[in-house]
Amino acid sequence: MNARLDHRDPLVFDTHELGRRPGALQRLSRSVPAPKDLGIEDVVAVPEGAPVELELRLESVMEGVLVTGTARASAEGECVRCLEPLRLDVAADFQEMFTYPAADDRGRGRAAEPGDDDEDEDTLFLEDGLFGLEPVLRDAVVLALPMQPVCREDCAGLCAQCGIRLDDDPDHHHDAVDIRWAALQGLADTVRDGEKDNMGGAGSGVDEKQEK
Repeated sequence: MNARLDHRDPLVFDTHELGRRPGALQRLSRSVPAPKDLGIEDVVAVPEGAPVELELRLESVMEGVLVTGTARASAEGECVRCLEPLRLDVAADFQEMFTYPAADDRGRGRAAEPGDDDEDEDTLFLEDGLFGLEPVLRDAVVLALPMQPVCREDCAGLCAQCGIRLDDDPDHHHDAVDIRWAALQGLADTVRDGEKDNMGGAGSGVDEKQEK
């Protein structure tokens, strides 16, 4: 069973002033603290408690209240190329219908009950004239954030060999070594070392003969 909405929650809105006359409009501006995990986990997100600026348009329609809005905030994360911290502005647009609850035999509104055949499980309902924006905000922000954030579009990233940040040293490079030549060079060094050992051994034999 879902928890009841709390009117003290900054992401809960009251539609009583709007009324139920189709076509009635209400515009709201509100700055709210970001809820926990507002973004893409371990990639980029709006820090918990950071300000989120909301611009909302509430429209009364036959089925309920149509909410259209924009959320603006600053997200933080890590560049996927150079791994440096980054901050980016995010503007997330959304539109959601909050439906009036079904009416019982006496005409009074009631919340949808489990097993109601005619109710869509994805439908969001008004509860005593209140609606909670958090799930809508969360979905909108996640869709507005990049899956692979970069500090800037032309970020050069890190050197694959030594890990240095390439933007700090644009001329950075490593001499390319063909592993086949490296192997031959190693073999040549081994041969030379063997020849030196042999020459040293031969020289010792000559000296011994001269002493005799």
